[in-house]
Amino acid sequence: MSVFPKVLVEQSHSSAWSLSREVAATMNPANPADASLARAAEVLTARGLEVRAHSSGALTQDALAEHDVLVIAHPAEARSERVMGDLPPALDESELDAVEAYVRDGGGLVVLAECDQDSYGNNLNELLGRFGLRVTSTLVHESADGGRRHLGNATWVLGQPGEGLGQGLLAGVDQMCFYRAGVVDVSAAADATVLARTSATAYPAGQPLAVATRYGAGRVVVLADSDLVGDDSIDELDNARLWTNVVTWASGAGRAGGAAAATSEAASAPEWLALKAAVEELRLLQTKDGSIEDAGQHARAGELVATMKTQIAALAPRFPHDAAYLEALPVDLDRWVESGFAKPDFLDSLMAFRPDLCREDQIEHLVVFPMYTQNGNLDRVFEALLISVQWPDWLAKVEETYDNRMFLALNFIDFTPGYATNSAVLFPETVAVREVPKFSWGGIFCDREGARFRRVVSAAADLLSLQLPPDAERLVGSQELAQSTFAMWDLIHDRTHSHGDLPFDPFMIKQRMPFWMYALEELRCDLNTFRQAVDLEAQGQAYARSVQYAILFDRLFRFPITGDRVRNYDGLGGQLMFAYLHRGDALRWTDNKLSFDWRRVPKVVIALCEDVERLYRSGIDRSRVGHWLASYEFVSSYVAPHPASTWAKGAQALPLDGPPKGLTDLAQPDEFPLNVFYEALRKKMADVIASTSGITASTPELTKENA
Repeated sequence: MSVFPKVLVEQSHSSAWSLSREVAATMNPANPADASLARAAEVLTARGLEVRAHSSGALTQDALAEHDVLVIAHPAEARSERVMGDLPPALDESELDAVEAYVRDGGGLVVLAECDQDSYGNNLNELLGRFGLRVTSTLVHESADGGRRHLGNATWVLGQPGEGLGQGLLAGVDQMCFYRAGVVDVSAAADATVLARTSATAYPAGQPLAVATRYGAGRVVVLADSDLVGDDSIDELDNARLWTNVVTWASGAGRAGGAAAATSEAASAPEWLALKAAVEELRLLQTKDGSIEDAGQHARAGELVATMKTQIAALAPRFPHDAAYLEALPVDLDRWVESGFAKPDFLDSLMAFRPDLCREDQIEHLVVFPMYTQNGNLDRVFEALLISVQWPDWLAKVEETYDNRMFLALNFIDFTPGYATNSAVLFPETVAVREVPKFSWGGIFCDREGARFRRVVSAAADLLSLQLPPDAERLVGSQELAQSTFAMWDLIHDRTHSHGDLPFDPFMIKQRMPFWMYALEELRCDLNTFRQAVDLEAQGQAYARSVQYAILFDRLFRFPITGDRVRNYDGLGGQLMFAYLHRGDALRWTDNKLSFDWRRVPKVVIALCEDVERLYRSGIDRSRVGHWLASYEFVSSYVAPHPASTWAKGAQALPLDGPPKGLTDLAQPDEFPLNVFYEALRKKMADVIASTSGITASTPELTKENA
């Protein structure tokens, strides 16, 4: 299944709309835009959807099978409209059956109807009747004093947003116009959501103009006007956002596919299984620094190392691109044995491992090092991994703009226990070495990032009654889309650490300083990535909006409630974003329901980005401690500090004449406690957060069979 939905637009049954501007010009020479859906297709393809035309022949199960959504766009007899296609406007019985079965089995159907529906000679109502819907043949008029006319035209009706204003299917939709519309009868529908109605001052009044319903495993949307998505209207008001929302929703989140777990012949090879077993036994003999202190265990350790060398040699032909590394690795192992199993030093083999030089999609690596795993096992013991690189052409193209030659997007194939944790990175800095060299690469496990994102956001949305926008719903429903999204997010985020107005060491990790400085640095990189994604979305980058959702939801739902509360800098960054969005009226917690003003969210997040960057820019004019104080004041203006905080009392309460250590030690372990919202969320989500440790794309409930 494709990461993005495949949309089939019916063109064979005397359609009054064409996907081709050239064909539309033959249908309506005076105004081709009034017969063209080319712009509607472009709006969808800019979001990654694939749009195809069904130009001839009947609608059969085979014709529908490879598509997620079928769009039927106002079929009509030639006597009433200028049309295209080789078949009459009415579907025959077998086609009606095929479409119904397609929807029942999980397909999506979007019907673009019209006013005076009964006059066009099609049988859309016979089809819609199978889903409990019917288009009423009428022409809606809006009264002059009702305020719902568009540009003063009585039949250009501004739809009154229906259920869930601004949320779910109506995310980002404030105003939509129906140009010469009928209405939809939902009286026979078991479960219909009215997206827009005529106003109380219209005739007929208070009647559905746009409706969504579910049928079996599928979804159906009916718009009682087709002009809304024509070339001459789709870019007015929020018509385009409504269009992308309904088509994406109709595609169904579950059909996006649950898992994209990496598979490999090497993972089932006896040599790998033997290597993995030897490493797992050996690591139990090691102490925190990687040495083996008990001389009584040295003989067994030597046997295990010998097994490791044998299996590495057997596996090496599978990884010719890692030949230099796999030749250096046994030498480092021998040196460790000869040292009497002292603190290991694998610098030589580490320097020979250069996965950054072969960023090819799906290329695999065997990795064996004594190392700790960040957010996982803190001991520098041996780990063995099989990994694959995620480097599709579209991501390589993004990297051309955001030059980051050190970055690797990775996926797990198999691993030893140090990675059965929250660790989602492979960094050379974690390997046991005699000296710290200059490193040339760093990897993020996007499958783990995506998998835990999906689990946490899905649970949080249910708990908080958050109606996800359709494209966010699809992101949460698709492991492949999620891990691709994280690859793009991490690529841009990682690059940002070394770009911008930076007062100090950009990573702020090699200096002793208060933890809120780390929080601001990580948040700054995410905010800048969000801003870049907004720009990329405007340029038609298909993953850009997903990156925005991922940053927003991961920061708000996972970061603040993950890990302990001792100097939790990522958690603090999420708390700050929540408070800023709330104060900016882009996030609301009302009646125990969380909602977003999706039109405001990008503006408010970018405003926060600019505020943080102003803080950084002014930092170069301050002393280090002065910048710490200014940063504390900024954070505490949004996130309430601990009641017992010394820092909150200001500079006069701090020992400014002493070493920096005295200042950092005065910070409370939880200097910025969780607010009441997060305290409750943390308790209710505790089991979900705990369940994400060690999660990967192949975790059972994330597979396609269980999506």
